[in-house]
Amino acid sequence: MHYLLLYDAVDNYAEKRVPFRKEHLAHARAAVARGELVLGGALANPVDGTVLLFKGDSPAAAEAFAKADPYVINGLITKWRVREWTTVVGPTAEVQLPPSLP
Repeated sequence: MHYLLLYDAVDNYAEKRVPFRKEHLAHARAAVARGELVLGGALANPVDGTVLLFKGDSPAAAEAFAKADPYVINGLITKWRVREWTTVVGPTAEVQLPPSLP
């Protein structure tokens, strides 16, 4: 299953994250290496949040990621939530729809 980890960030997030960015990226790369994190990145124009895509049997990996993320721990994220995402189109979609479905 796919899960989206959605972050709402503080004002001036792009500037305020600089001291924690190296540690955050190491945290993210470790999640990728474990096969949990598929994609992640900040929203743009404005940079006011982040979306991370996780794959797993439950939302546990996404929740654990947020709880240990330097951005969350250091107050750059004002709110986070995990949403199950039913993916249906694309080569890695969890639910493969038949091509004949309109």
